[in-house]
Amino acid sequence: MTATLLPPPVSSTQPPGPPGFGRALRAEWTKFRTLRGWIIAVLVGLALIDAVGLLLVRGSIGCGTASGKACYQPLPTGPDGEAVTDAFYFAHRTLTGDGTITARMTDLTGRYSSHPGQVAAGQEDSGETVGTQPWSKAGILIKDGLTPGSAYAAMTATGGHGTRMQWNFTHDAAGLPGPVTGSSPRWLRLTRSGDTVTGYDSSDGVTWAKVATARLTGLPATVQVGLFATSPGVLVLTESFGGSSATGGPSTATGTFDHVALSGTVGGADWAGGAVNGDGRPAPLRDGRPLVGSYRPSGGQITVTGSGDIAPAVPAASTSPGATATIGDHLAGIFLGLVVLIVVAAMFATAEYRRGLIRITLAAIPSRGRLLAAKATVIGAVTFAAGLVAVGVAVPVGVRISRDSGFYVLPVSGAIEARLIVGTALVLAVCSVLALAVGVILRRGAAAVAAVVVVGIVLPYLLGTAAGLPDSAREWLLRVTPAAGFAIGQTIPRYAQVTARYDAPAYFPLGPWAGFAVLCGYATVALAIAYLLLRRRDA
Repeated sequence: MTATLLPPPVSSTQPPGPPGFGRALRAEWTKFRTLRGWIIAVLVGLALIDAVGLLLVRGSIGCGTASGKACYQPLPTGPDGEAVTDAFYFAHRTLTGDGTITARMTDLTGRYSSHPGQVAAGQEDSGETVGTQPWSKAGILIKDGLTPGSAYAAMTATGGHGTRMQWNFTHDAAGLPGPVTGSSPRWLRLTRSGDTVTGYDSSDGVTWAKVATARLTGLPATVQVGLFATSPGVLVLTESFGGSSATGGPSTATGTFDHVALSGTVGGADWAGGAVNGDGRPAPLRDGRPLVGSYRPSGGQITVTGSGDIAPAVPAASTSPGATATIGDHLAGIFLGLVVLIVVAAMFATAEYRRGLIRITLAAIPSRGRLLAAKATVIGAVTFAAGLVAVGVAVPVGVRISRDSGFYVLPVSGAIEARLIVGTALVLAVCSVLALAVGVILRRGAAAVAAVVVVGIVLPYLLGTAAGLPDSAREWLLRVTPAAGFAIGQTIPRYAQVTARYDAPAYFPLGPWAGFAVLCGYATVALAIAYLLLRRRDA
């Protein structure tokens, strides 16, 4: 009889296969939460973000008055909810229902100080210069009343950007290029049909080109229509290796018009001239007198002179101390909290090397890529959650405290506020992952912290935001270093039609998510290098 050989029974005590990512993740989370020092450090970082944001920044955005109240009035709010500057001189009449205004503009001139910022009110400026600013404007305007911030559409000639159609403060479309002169006039036309206003321009008054069409939702039946002029302040930037500076002062613009024609139901026998000064500040002073402008008809021509701007309000464009405040100002403590979180992340990577426990960890989780991914996930999730809580408290509560104290904070949409809160938490998380990866690469906690905090993030940020380098060098630092990630905190966008100094920390050379992508790129490269070294090196 032949015996049949059967395979031996499978033992239930056979050792299991390599642990999966879930087990590695649970192991690393258990390791993190059982060390009280790390948990306490994360809570300290959270507290630093809120303490500085809520307690210290409030004194930096006010006017320094003894009562603690702000010394300015809030800015007008535009149709889209943004803060705006709405200051100009307007020669206007009423228009009820549909209609058209047409005018030929034969000249645009201006005046400004050759020494901005150096001439005090009441003193004669012997160096006044004749000339326009690039965004000096004069033209025709249809507006929802005379209330600052109300909806409008304008066809305008500018000092340096040709003919433009602008509407509701944030919208701008280019028309004919080149300056307005007697030999090269510009014909301008606005046509209203219900809520829709269409702008046209022409070089000869015969052949017209449409520039843009604007929909002014809720435009009332009766609007103000007429001629306007305005000119933003002079901005002179001086750049040197030791830094850069900006000086400014008021300017005026004067537009000369003829062939002015109105169609539709027009009210009033003549034009009514007056200054609309809705930027929340007194009219600028020259020789001790307000620059409110003028309207002068003479021999078939009309000249209108004005000062100010019709544009979005941005922090760098305002001379009012409080008006520079944004919701991001309440994140002044973010760097103190970030330093603490970076120390925790670096220690999470290097503590096992220092204590010789890395061999035990690798024996339990042989897959080194899985181990690194688990550590990165744990530290990223912890710092994101902590950052979300800290920033989620600092921003809305800080804004509420500032407003209750009489300070004005530039308004932003709910989407921008949400992006600031969530995006800042993501920046904290990615910086922590970067610190973890550098810790794996260097295997020394102090060296990893120094590399990330001093060389990678804080030093480039400080050099990029402080007046120690030329603007071009500072911009490149905030483009190509991990500090670019802090662009996520920019809440007020740049506007091409606003004369302002756009520099950090209020503005970054890259957009919010583009800057964040640069930071993510550094973290990804560091993780890849850490993975390669972790596989090749002995424990």
